[in-house]
Amino acid sequence: MPSSCHVDTFVIDNLPPEGEQPDFINLDRLGYPEMLNATVELVDRNVTEGRGDSVALMAPGVRWTYADLARMIDRMANVLTGKLGMVPGNRVLLRSANNPTKVALYLAIIKAGGIVVATMPLLRAGEIVKALDKAEIGLALCDAKLEGEMRRAAAMAAGPCRIVTWEGTAGGELGDLLEGVPDTFEAAPTRADDPCLLGFTSGTTGMPKATIHYHRDLLVICDCYAKEILRAEPTDVFIGSPPLAFTFGLGGLVLFPFRVGASAVLLEKAGPPDLAAAIEEYRATITFTAPTAYRAMIPKAREYDFSSLRKGVSAGETLPRPTYDAWLEATGIRLMDGIGATEMLHIFIAAREEDIRPGATGKPVPGYEAKVVDAKGERCPPGVPGRLAVRGPIGCRYLADERQRNYVENGWNITGDTFVEDEDGYFWFQARNDDMIVSSGYNIAGPEVEAALLAHPAVAETGVVGAPDADRGHIVKAYVVLRDGFTGDAALVKTLQEHVKAELAPYKYPRAIEFVDALPKTESGKLQRFALRKHAEAEPETQGDVL
Repeated sequence: MPSSCHVDTFVIDNLPPEGEQPDFINLDRLGYPEMLNATVELVDRNVTEGRGDSVALMAPGVRWTYADLARMIDRMANVLTGKLGMVPGNRVLLRSANNPTKVALYLAIIKAGGIVVATMPLLRAGEIVKALDKAEIGLALCDAKLEGEMRRAAAMAAGPCRIVTWEGTAGGELGDLLEGVPDTFEAAPTRADDPCLLGFTSGTTGMPKATIHYHRDLLVICDCYAKEILRAEPTDVFIGSPPLAFTFGLGGLVLFPFRVGASAVLLEKAGPPDLAAAIEEYRATITFTAPTAYRAMIPKAREYDFSSLRKGVSAGETLPRPTYDAWLEATGIRLMDGIGATEMLHIFIAAREEDIRPGATGKPVPGYEAKVVDAKGERCPPGVPGRLAVRGPIGCRYLADERQRNYVENGWNITGDTFVEDEDGYFWFQARNDDMIVSSGYNIAGPEVEAALLAHPAVAETGVVGAPDADRGHIVKAYVVLRDGFTGDAALVKTLQEHVKAELAPYKYPRAIEFVDALPKTESGKLQRFALRKHAEAEPETQGDVL
């Protein structure tokens, strides 16, 4: 294979050693050439194949065709390589909510041979600086609305970082730089296995882990999950809430629609009320969001017209059966659950609508293999919980990180999830490995108890963790957000406990229930159980009942 065009080889030089990388399987069946630029495949190909006039991106006040987007990308790539001095292999930080300018910059960096590092908009300076230092970033592109924390982070960084801001749709400082630049750009001669993305994992304490993804990886998730499971069409309109810095959002709101020439809607504000209204306004057909958002939108199905929807994808955390059932009843749509990981870029276990078994995550996506293993790495029999192990055309590559050895064992990616595989090859999520509650010798999966509680009409949201207990080691404790019209008193505690006992084995019921106004969540809408655990551990020993 030709040598990499990367002038700056920092990321290539800091790949994990070959012996610590996972097995990569089924790449041959995908047929990618040695030389490949992901932006050319995702955007330029749509123009050359006659879809230039098709709508690529929509947002409030913005409607870009693929031809519009391609011209903007090329102008931005000329600015990056000319006026800003970016060379192939440089890391460029992107900081913005979901909007068309961010997408164009993202793809321009990749087309020019750079490596994107996208950050969640709500991150603070102390969090941003970790990415600047870990990835040795010298250029940041930032929406002016988020400039303050960005400049504070740059002032704290170990090395210099130039910041270029923009306002609105490529206005402000970036707009000035775009003046007079050509609207054509020859893509960098990147290899299929040249790095183009560093995805920082969420929920990590200490220095975050940066996962390295190649140009081909951006196509793999389109040609495996999106083609084989989602089965989108050029007439589809994608919409959702995940930030583009969260790879669930990158796939669902950019890569998947662009791979088939469909349209995407980008919302800077995408809470459940905003998303529900936008589904009606843009006549969206495919949604991507977290289970909690689907649950919150169920009442909105009476307020807004959801008739355009034909598919809904749920990920970020496991999809509780009560949420699946309620969404199906409200919309007639069978939500497609899936599990993915930043390390694997996107979803690797899921099911087509006709193959869904409610409550199960699904089967391995075509091109992937999965198994449930014990502590020694031996495959568990059907029905026995263990650690999920996965391999496929994509796998974990941490940037200069000893934790690579924890994630990859004998060529398999160990995701940190506890699953059960049934006799038919379906995988059933139990808990994150660190979300298993051990109480009096019993292993209890917090998400299973959450699903039981959510089936009660009083419960809007809930998070279940282990709370310290002198007698049992830990007890099951539930933090519950109530629906309007219900009062969190001792009588309701007893009612909810009895409800769970009727749904699950009695030893799994929550011996303590605390009613709260809200639950801690990540920016991508994922429940932060670690925050609840920390809260539970800091409290005086929980007074659970003695049954």
